[in-house]
Amino acid sequence: MLHVVQSAARPASDAVLRSMFAARKSVFVDLLKWDVPVLDGRYEIDQFDDVHATYLILAEPDGTHLGSARLLPTTRPHILDSFYAGLCDDAPPRDADTFEITRFCLDRRLTACERRQVRDTLVTALADHALATGIATYSAIAEMGWFQQILAFGWRCMPLGLPRIIDGTMLAALRIEITPETPSLLESGRATAAALRVDRRVAA
Repeated sequence: MLHVVQSAARPASDAVLRSMFAARKSVFVDLLKWDVPVLDGRYEIDQFDDVHATYLILAEPDGTHLGSARLLPTTRPHILDSFYAGLCDDAPPRDADTFEITRFCLDRRLTACERRQVRDTLVTALADHALATGIATYSAIAEMGWFQQILAFGWRCMPLGLPRIIDGTMLAALRIEITPETPSLLESGRATAAALRVDRRVAA
């Protein structure tokens, strides 16, 4: 089930939000060792989790987290312009119809196959949400492995500058254009990826 939540002003009051923030802590703090704030030892919540953030959350009927992403308006301070502007050859994107994708999170409980399914569903939800709300462009920051996956999804995506090593990690900034053709491009990209997986199994 997809939940679109427009505000996390009181995150402790919503089971779906609590599950998401707990999953973020498990992934970004416990697994990836990010040095980011943790609330009550359980929830990864930073200064951008405010009334301006929008969350796309995939959850089980009981609210258990599967996958999620946070969208930040680029007309306000966001991660790329606040901390990583040097990843852009020009100024970071800033427009009323441009939002930044952050905290893309897949639950650690998922199997590899489930992770791929949830990832693809969440990416499609991002495109559908953009088309429904007038978002023309997404921006994002990604480590190189994830950056290469994003480029391969099939949508129109381009780097905003050359990748750079920051705090020992190779990072890149990117821009994703959303048009009415984006859902079909994503579907074609998934079909191509599935065919490649079959070819690899046959070759093995």
